[in-house]
Amino acid sequence: MVTSPAPVHPAATLRGTPVVPGLAHGPVVLVAQEVSADAVEAYGDGGHADAEAALAAYDAAAGAVADGFAAKAARAGGAAAEVLTASAGLTRDKGLRQAVASRVEGGMPLLDAVHEGVAQFVDVFTAMGGLMAERATDLLDIERRLVARLVGAPEPGVELPDVASVLVASDLAPADTAGLDPALVLALVTEKGGATSHTAIIARQLGIPCVVGVAGALMLEPGAMALVDGTAGTVDPSADPAEAQARVEADRAARAALEAWTGPAVTTDGVRVKLLANVADGESARHAAEAPVEGIGLFRTELCFLDRRDEPSVEEQAKIYGEVLEAFRGEGRYVVVRTLDAGSDKPIAFATLDDEENPALGVRGLRVAALHPELLERQLDGIAEAARSTGTQTWVMAPMVATVDEARDFAARVRGRGLKAGVMVEVPSAALLADRMLEVVDFLSIGTNDLTQYAMAADRLAADLAHLTDPWQPAVLQLIATTAAAGRAAGKSVGVCGEAAADPLLAVALIGMGITSLSMASAAVRAVGAQLSAVSMDTCQKAAEAALAAADPMAGRDTVRAVVAG
Repeated sequence: MVTSPAPVHPAATLRGTPVVPGLAHGPVVLVAQEVSADAVEAYGDGGHADAEAALAAYDAAAGAVADGFAAKAARAGGAAAEVLTASAGLTRDKGLRQAVASRVEGGMPLLDAVHEGVAQFVDVFTAMGGLMAERATDLLDIERRLVARLVGAPEPGVELPDVASVLVASDLAPADTAGLDPALVLALVTEKGGATSHTAIIARQLGIPCVVGVAGALMLEPGAMALVDGTAGTVDPSADPAEAQARVEADRAARAALEAWTGPAVTTDGVRVKLLANVADGESARHAAEAPVEGIGLFRTELCFLDRRDEPSVEEQAKIYGEVLEAFRGEGRYVVVRTLDAGSDKPIAFATLDDEENPALGVRGLRVAALHPELLERQLDGIAEAARSTGTQTWVMAPMVATVDEARDFAARVRGRGLKAGVMVEVPSAALLADRMLEVVDFLSIGTNDLTQYAMAADRLAADLAHLTDPWQPAVLQLIATTAAAGRAAGKSVGVCGEAAADPLLAVALIGMGITSLSMASAAVRAVGAQLSAVSMDTCQKAAEAALAAADPMAGRDTVRAVVAG
């Protein structure tokens, strides 16, 4: 459904967090996603004979919604498939059903019970902050879809425009973003969200220019033309049409040229940069193998098991991991496998604690192994078997490592299986102790999404905090630079595998800090590689100095852009 709020003054240029680079100029389509009020009113209390009948109707609706997510996940692939699969699991969640059931059994009408049950979980997740708060948007989308199924109305969602347009929304659920057609959606603009929100991650995979956290976006005039700059993070409803079109054409030509880039990434003065891919399973690994990458910098193993109730056997795990490793056999290629990052926003039935007060700061990642060491042992056995059977060079790293002792113990387990051992730098303590970490491990990999969130103490979903959850924050860049310096001193690899690696401009600064590899969604590789191949190492180092000295993220982007432009 399209809404028509009061328009923004035509001279107002809005600013937000740039997520996917690119320029687009087109008519604004404002989107609201609500179930027909008439259908809801006609449904009333549902007319169910008793609580059992009402819950049967709920179960049928939940099953249909979950199946819809799963079907979309099967068609989507990559990051979109990951978040849609997680939404399917959340729809079937037993805790959510129990929250609804307790209210229905207490005499509450079914629609009210669904609303209050979802609200209960939204409040809990929002209070947790961090990654769990991301699920609040997903829950509200699930509620709308459940209600639609119950009242016999179509499930709400983005209605694609008839002509190519700029899509503007408060926020978009994963199911909506994953189904967007880049031919009809020129750009995405949302009022909420940050650089690591689901909307941002999927938009990056689709290659749609995207700006999030744009205050006042819903005040844009429907149908009016707007110029969206996904690099600068601006939305300009007053741009001169001829000038805007010329800029868009130039950007389109530049992006087309990127598709011809085949690598490797080498600066103009001959410094080689390793570009790697982030993958979730065998299918995404095979797709990534077609891109100009030298390996996999992040294999998110937990995403293989989001829908598993029971732990897979060592043999099952070896087969699953083997599919990924097989795609990158060959001299000079390698795969970095991350052990289970279970917990927080990635609950896995066989590895996640129930009823944690704050999962984002609780037992997640390597911390699960402290309570259930057998899980880690069996996973490492599966990884080692996959490495042996494929012959692929395999590195293994642990998530959420906070102390040197944790790193030392993990490294011993990995090396005992003949594999290369590393840890992720996501907790600020790991960055501050990077030199000591590298005394006990072979490499480090910086997960900028979590590092930014924990360093800035900011919920990445909160639109009014998007400026804090920006990886260009000088404090975050200082932690990255500290880690990179430790790597140079130790002569060991320090990579970046968070969403920051997919930003071509930030990539220049990261390499200037001493980062040795960048791992990202395969769709972003050519843009990053082409940018790095167009600058010298001296330019990279100057860009790093400029970014670190900047007062804020926007200033950092502006100064680095000026350095790169020469």
